[in-house]
Amino acid sequence: MAKLYVNDQEVDIEDGEKIVDAIEELGVPIGCSNGVCGTCEVDVLEGMHNLSELNEEEQDLGMEGTKRLGCQCTIQSGIVKLAF
Repeated sequence: MAKLYVNDQEVDIEDGEKIVDAIEELGVPIGCSNGVCGTCEVDVLEGMHNLSELNEEEQDLGMEGTKRLGCQCTIQSGIVKLAF
């Protein structure tokens, strides 16, 4: 079981699950849910290595460094801390 923190709130997520539903419950705005609008951009404060690799949609929107699209990430395991 992985643990996701968003702005000091936490939720447990099954390993290998997409984080979109969990982050929406924790207040991250979700627009299109398919990586086109960029509304769900988050900053990964800790645990980038526990997330899936950048995908084509994130690359197309210029995500780099600690920036990710919450609707496109899958948490592999461990702890991930995000801010938005």
